[in-house]
Amino acid sequence: MTFTTLDIPRLETERLIMRAPCEADFDAEAAFFASDASKFVGGPIRPDETWRMIAMLLGHWAMRGYGFWGVEEKETGSYVGHVGLWCPHSWPEPEIGWTLMNHATGKGYATEAALAARTYAYDILGWDTAISLIDPNNTGSKAVAKRLGAMFDYTYDHPAFGEVHIWRHPAPSDLVNGGAEAYS
Repeated sequence: MTFTTLDIPRLETERLIMRAPCEADFDAEAAFFASDASKFVGGPIRPDETWRMIAMLLGHWAMRGYGFWGVEEKETGSYVGHVGLWCPHSWPEPEIGWTLMNHATGKGYATEAALAARTYAYDILGWDTAISLIDPNNTGSKAVAKRLGAMFDYTYDHPAFGEVHIWRHPAPSDLVNGGAEAYS
């Protein structure tokens, strides 16, 4: 049997390693997606659905050439979530998204990883804009978007999730140094 390996770049920030999603992420993702904390990102869902979601994250890389990274702490190797670039069918525009495991919130990891993802999108992929889809009641994600310099742009009626808010990130030309210092 022949397997194709995806070429998913590894990014590093001051505190985080962003690498290809993998089956080792499953236990943490299944626990998160079984909790009420997952309500803003399509949960709660069953473990079999979580496994398929991880496969979908990898499939997005194969279909689009970009996607979500699995994110872990450099110091401990602890898996903290998935952050990255996303534009599946029914998305209005390319997105920068973040989902952190319950133990990893409140530490600035979403902002740090999303900044690296945005820098990659602008500097490597050549994007000239990016959005984040945020549930109107998700105050934590709104705070992350604000720290990234994004601003509320419009309301979008998503076919699966209903009303979501679109937050527009600053254009590359509006960022000092294009944000190139975000990852190494």
